[in-house]
Parts: sequence; C-alpha cells; structure tokens
Amino acid sequence: MRLEDFDNDEDKIIQDKLKQKTWNEIRSNDSWAIFKIMAEFVSGYENMARIGPCVSIFGSARKKPEDKYYILAEKIAHKISKSGYGVITGGGPGIMEAGNKGAHLGGGISVGLNIDLPFEQHFNPYIDHDKNLNFDYFFVRKVMFVKYSQGFVVMPGGFGTLDEMFEAMTLIQTKKIGKFPIILVGTEFWSGLIEWIKTVMVEREKTVNAVDLDYFKIVDTEDEVVDVLNKFYKKYDLSPNF
Repeated sequence: MRLEDFDNDEDKIIQDKLKQKTWNEIRSNDSWAIFKIMAEFVSGYENMARIGPCVSIFGSARKKPEDKYYILAEKIAHKISKSGYGVITGGGPGIMEAGNKGAHLGGGISVGLNIDLPFEQHFNPYIDHDKNLNFDYFFVRKVMFVKYSQGFVVMPGGFGTLDEMFEAMTLIQTKKIGKFPIILVGTEFWSGLIEWIKTVMVEREKTVNAVDLDYFKIVDTEDEVVDVLNKFYKKYDLSPNF
C-alpha cells in the first residue's frame, strides 16, 4: 500500500519505516544523524558539567497539581534543594513539573531535560532559564540523567518511568556507574511490582540475584528520601551545593 492510502498517522509512520530505501538514502540519512546525535551530546555535556551534585526525579507526566503524588514530589524536591542538592527532571508536566517547582521554590538548582514528543511533553515554567535542555533522542537524554545524577528518586509513573528506573538499576548491577541510591516513593504503588520481582525473578526463575534488591529503597515521605540521601553522602567524599 502507498503511504497516502493509510487513514491514520500511526499506520503511516509504520509504513514509512518499512519502506525500502536505497543504499545512498540509508548512508546519507544515517551519516547526518550521527552529527545530530553528536551535537546533542556536546550541548548536554557542556551545560550539565558545570552543575554540582544533583538528584534526578522521575515520574508520570500525567499527574495533576491536586494529585497526592504531585504534591509529595514537590515537597521532596523542596526538601532536597534545601539540603543542598540540585534537582534534575524530564522537564515536562506532572511529576516533572512538581520536581522543578519544589526545587525552584526551595532556591535550588532546577534542571529540565526536555524531550521532543508529538504529545504530552512541553517544558514547565519552573526550570532555571539556563538549565532547560531540549533533546530529540531519548538515549542521549538518558545519558544526561545518569551521568550527572548522584541519586534517583522514582515517583509513580508509566512505561517511561519504569524504563528510567530499570536503566539505572542495570547500570549499577553491571558496575557501569557507582551504586548511587535509587529511592522508590510510594509503597502502595510499588509493592506489587517488587513482590513480583521477588517471587518470580528472584525465587522462581532466578533471573535476578537476591542481593540486587539492595539497589533500591522504598519510602513514603520527603523526610525519608532526604535521610537516605544524607546517609549515602556522609559515607562518601561528596558534598552538596552549599
């Protein structure tokens, strides 16, 4: 079928991806993509390298300001910033907005790593004007999250949040990054997933070692989040942005 024969955008995107391309088209498109990817890495490195110790906050873009997890994320970010840490979010609405808002109101560093999406994503107004970065590529953005974060706070979210959480766990498990704290917020939200990991992945299928469960902690309050971070930083030679 021709591209114009499809009546919805999703089918058109799939058909376009499956369209047979000539070798010259493939070589040309891929070569130019390399330069776009390099440009995003260079821009990200130059902007993020001057920012001190930060904590990334992950979570749903769909949470509204009246939602309990939005309110909690704002409190967490505010307390984190008051403790001297910068806050990095995905730069969009929902939990990301709450994280940047809490950091902004707390007088701390507020970073947004925004991604260009056809829906949902738009940068929020609480990001520091010189720390609002935009990305076309998810994998470049994820590198910035991991490379410049000394801790990860994971609020309730969807597939993107789970992707970011398991990315951090995998890199710690494989020793590609240090064993920085991963803090899951919301026992009610996370307990089902963690129970499945324990009973299926660890005990039954043995695809994960029991010791890997030590990579994260589950908490419910902003005080617990900061307590986990402070205990970690007291052990190592790393100071917040005071």
